[in-house]
Amino acid sequence: MLLDPLLNQTAIADLRPTQISVGMREVAQKRARWRDESRRKEKEYLGKHMIPVVLGPKQRPYLIDHHHLALALLLEGEKQVLTTVISDLSRLQKEAFWIYLDSRGWMHPFDEKGRRRTYEDLPGSITDLVDDPYRSLAGALRKAGGFAKDTTPFSEFLWADFLRRRIKGGLVRRSFDKALDLAIAEAKTEDASYLPGWSGPSDD
Repeated sequence: MLLDPLLNQTAIADLRPTQISVGMREVAQKRARWRDESRRKEKEYLGKHMIPVVLGPKQRPYLIDHHHLALALLLEGEKQVLTTVISDLSRLQKEAFWIYLDSRGWMHPFDEKGRRRTYEDLPGSITDLVDDPYRSLAGALRKAGGFAKDTTPFSEFLWADFLRRRIKGGLVRRSFDKALDLAIAEAKTEDASYLPGWSGPSDD
């Protein structure tokens, strides 16, 4: 059932992921930002970054957004975070729970190579999330104005998959800035027009 927003203090280590990978470069950036912000307005920062969860079997809280932030905070030594319970699905059997999340776009069971996996392949802890460099590239592309922020679930992963097919992984790992330049050029093409937040072709 859907709930009115309910705020809870939740142990970060108890949060269950609904995706397999994150962009570790983006996690590192959020760690640095947290160190800077927390010196001044720690409580205010956390209050502006409440993490949405759904309650699954055994009342376990499952993240449906902000995996990067949750992992960054945990790696920075934070123990708890404010969560917003979006839906209580704790009465569902496990298989029905995953099917419901999948149908709502509340999970992303794709690995770091863009391959769809089974629900059983989702990690049990956010510390088990793996790095997808193309997710970092997609995040950097959005921040560079390559596409607009969009409400489509996991939109950055859709862009990551698009870039994965056009930019070699070796370049992303060796020269991220060069890969970003290529990504910006690719984002302006008509080939990217199906993606959420597409900003149109280049005026050049």
